Amino acid sequence: MGNFTILILRVLMSGVLAGTLLIQVVLVPLLGTDLDQGDPAIAALRIPFLVIVCLGVLAFQVTLVCVWRLLTMVRRGTVFSAAAFRWVDIIIGAVGSAALLLVALGFLLAPGEAVAPGIVLLVGGAAVTAAGVALVVVVMRALLAQAVVREAEALDLRTQLSEVI
Repeated sequence: MGNFTILILRVLMSGVLAGTLLIQVVLVPLLGTDLDQGDPAIAALRIPFLVIVCLGVLAFQVTLVCVWRLLTMVRRGTVFSAAAFRWVDIIIGAVGSAALLLVALGFLLAPGEAVAPGIVLLVGGAAVTAAGVALVVVVMRALLAQAVVREAEALDLRTQLSEVI
């Protein structure tokens, strides 16, 4: 991956991170105010809903930071090392947590008539999608593990070849 591509990705990720911070600082309090002034059935869900939203945004931010760290490793040429596993594992945990938060949100919204059943179904679909993304990252982690082994084998072969020469 070229330095220009990494630069573009970092610019985009910076914008997304700034957007998530804006959501946490401005939109979540406004959402809390709107929920408090609305239907009494929805007002009772205000605090758990806001906690789930904040934790979901935090999980997304953690994922962005880990991807940033992995991009740094790509730029340095050290991504095929054991140190990359820590960042990939954190990504898996963050995306898995987001899936669980979406399930919790679905259970929170399901009882009563305050929210249409279609919305709960959409939240459930988002939870399944997030779980699928976590599983894709698990597969990518396995591919990274294979690449790390191949990198170690190649280094060993280079060392043996240089000894022969």
